[in-house]
Amino acid sequence: MEDFNSRYNGAMSRLESEDEFRSHPSIVEARRVLEAEAAAILGLIPHLDETFIAVTEAFYNSSGRVVTVGIGKSGIIARKISATLASTGTPAFFLHPADAIHGDLGMLVKGDIALAISNSGETEEVLRLLPTIKRIGASIVSITGRPDSTLARNSDFHLSAEISAEACPLGLAPTASTTATLALGDALAMAVAVRRGFKEEHFASFHPGGKLGKRFLTVADLMHKGDQIPLVPMTAPMREVIYEMSRKGFGVTLVIDETTRLLKGIISDGDLRRMLEKEDAILTHTAAECMKRSPLTIASDELASAALQLMEEKKVTSLIVGQNEGAVEGIIHLHDLWGLQLF
Repeated sequence: MEDFNSRYNGAMSRLESEDEFRSHPSIVEARRVLEAEAAAILGLIPHLDETFIAVTEAFYNSSGRVVTVGIGKSGIIARKISATLASTGTPAFFLHPADAIHGDLGMLVKGDIALAISNSGETEEVLRLLPTIKRIGASIVSITGRPDSTLARNSDFHLSAEISAEACPLGLAPTASTTATLALGDALAMAVAVRRGFKEEHFASFHPGGKLGKRFLTVADLMHKGDQIPLVPMTAPMREVIYEMSRKGFGVTLVIDETTRLLKGIISDGDLRRMLEKEDAILTHTAAECMKRSPLTIASDELASAALQLMEEKKVTSLIVGQNEGAVEGIIHLHDLWGLQLF
């Protein structure tokens, strides 16, 4: 690392002016490549026509999946497009043509849409799949750089990713063509997402492990339910209240009506300490005599961030999920929310 840094610092020290920096061969070539690839993307815009609209509608209305196929660099682009579609509400996966012709075409079923990607439109491994895909009853959408190619002519819909030249100085390495194809795939995925009315919360549901997913967690996603909820009837003696509080470990016990099972109140460990300061005979009382009425509650469909904000505002460590004088759905504790980076 030191050797690399010394070479880097030495090279930078030789560039005495901004003009010299901009005229450096590496910068000149990088600018040329970026400009060529930007031009390739902009060149796609005139090709957005009724076919693009039809493909968007086909993806939106399909009851099947979008199965992307491609070989080499086109296969890498196909993988990325399938991932983008899947994360924005369109079921999609990548199928390698070599695997497909050796049995994996069984993954494709009637009603699916095959999105075939080939810059030349003449990729043998992709063309060999077409008769079987049609026989299965799946539709074929292709993206190629040649609208007159075999793949384009044998597709139900063809989207053009035609470019004037590759960014590679030799004109050989797929550069502008792969960039243009990827951008067109992104444009298609976003058009379908908008058609679906896809929103932030939908995106978050497909990314539960990410920061955005955590932001959209609801109380229902984190709350404790069933036997985990500390509950006692109104007639329960305080000894039973203390036992339930210790057993469940939330620092509170909820008090419900024996008959209706509806929420009537709450007793916290802080309440117990304050009662013990006033009298020693606390164990002679019932839960109904010691509970606080109208405890703090929160709806299960509220965001977890709202629960955290309410706890911090009211300085409590637990919230009842449900409504006062209503059925108890669950309980959520401050520990369930710490570390989630909800803000």
